[in-house]
Amino acid sequence: MDEDWPLLLSMMPSGWQELARETHALKGLRRDKEAGTCLRILLLHLACGYSLRETAIRAREAQLADLSDVALLKRLRKSKNWLQALYCQLLKEQATLTRTVAGLSLRLIDGTVVREPGPTGSTWRIHYSLRWPQLSCDYFELTATEGKGNGESLTHFPVQAGDHLLADRGYSNYASVQHVAAHGAVVTVRLNPQAVRLIDASQQLFALHKKLRSINKTNQVGCWPVALTGAAGQAPVVGRLCVLRKSQAAIAKARAAVMRTAIRKGRKLQPSTLLYAEYVMVFTTAPQSFTAQQILEIYRLRWQIELVFKRFKQLAQLGHLPKQDDESSKAWLFGKLFVALLTERLIQRAESFSPWGYDVAATPESKPLARV
Repeated sequence: MDEDWPLLLSMMPSGWQELARETHALKGLRRDKEAGTCLRILLLHLACGYSLRETAIRAREAQLADLSDVALLKRLRKSKNWLQALYCQLLKEQATLTRTVAGLSLRLIDGTVVREPGPTGSTWRIHYSLRWPQLSCDYFELTATEGKGNGESLTHFPVQAGDHLLADRGYSNYASVQHVAAHGAVVTVRLNPQAVRLIDASQQLFALHKKLRSINKTNQVGCWPVALTGAAGQAPVVGRLCVLRKSQAAIAKARAAVMRTAIRKGRKLQPSTLLYAEYVMVFTTAPQSFTAQQILEIYRLRWQIELVFKRFKQLAQLGHLPKQDDESSKAWLFGKLFVALLTERLIQRAESFSPWGYDVAATPESKPLARV
C-alpha cells in the first residue's frame, strides 16, 4: 500500500491539494488535516466499496486516522465539493479534443438512473451537462425519479444566452424547448413525434409522414421550417426540422429494436413507428447560417455523454447510494465518478507505459528510509 499510494498520487489531477483548500474540505477537521490522508480514507470507502464502519476500522489499523463511522460520514459530506472539483478537473485533463465548433458553446445533456440494491431500494436520476469541447461537467443535479418535475427535462438545467444544448428524444417536449428558447439559447433535440406537435407556417399540423416519404435515399437530408408546440394555446417555438435517412442496415436494426419494445410492453406496433425508425429527426432553433448537414453533424456529438455514462457504470459500478440524506448521496456519487475516471487513467497508463505501467517522471522521487 505504501508503495502504490505515491504512484496513485502521481496520477491525480493537477492542483488536487489546492482544490481541497478552496472547497473547504479540510476546514474544521481537528485531526488528519493533510489532503492526501483525507483522500486516501475516502477512497477506501468509495473505490474499495467498504462500508463506513469497515472503512473506519481499516483506517485505524493502517494508522491513517482514528475516527468513527459517523465521523467518516461527516467527512464525506464535507468533501462533496472537493470530490466534484476533482472529478471535473480529471475529466477535463483526460478529454481528447478532436475539434471545436466555432461560435458555439455546446452543452451535451442527458440523464441516467441509479438504483439502490434490493426490492425497496430508492431510485435516483442524474441530470448531467457536459461542456464541449472541454468535456467538463458544468452542471449536475441528483433527484428522485418519482414525483412531478423529476423526469427528463431541460428545465432542470440553468441556461444562458449563447448556450447550445444538445439532447436526446427523452427531452423532446414543449416545456424543455420553450425553457431554452426563453433564455435566448439554442436547442437541438432528437424529435419524438408522439410527444410534441409540429405546425407549419399556416399554423396547420405539419405533414410529417408526407415529408418523410419524400426522403427515400440513404444519406439523403431534408430540412423544413416548422414550429413546435404542446397543447393547444401554447405559444409555438419556431425552428427547423432536419431529417436524415438511415442506411438499410441501420433501418433494420432500428425496426428490430422497436419491435422488441412493442412485444415486451404488449403493445400493437403502429405503422408510423416503423416509418420513424427509418430516419434521424432533429428539431433545432439554431440560426439559418447552420445548414441541415451541419446541424446533424453537431447533434452526433451528443453521443459523447453516452460514453461518459457507460464508463461510469462499468468502472465505478454506480448502483448503490447511501440513504442517510441528499448531501451524503451527492458526495458519494461525486466520489464514484472521480473513481471511475481515475481508474480509467490508471488503465491508460498501464497500457501506454510498458513494462512497468507508469511514467517514471511523474512518480515522486524515492527518499532514503532514514529521512522518512
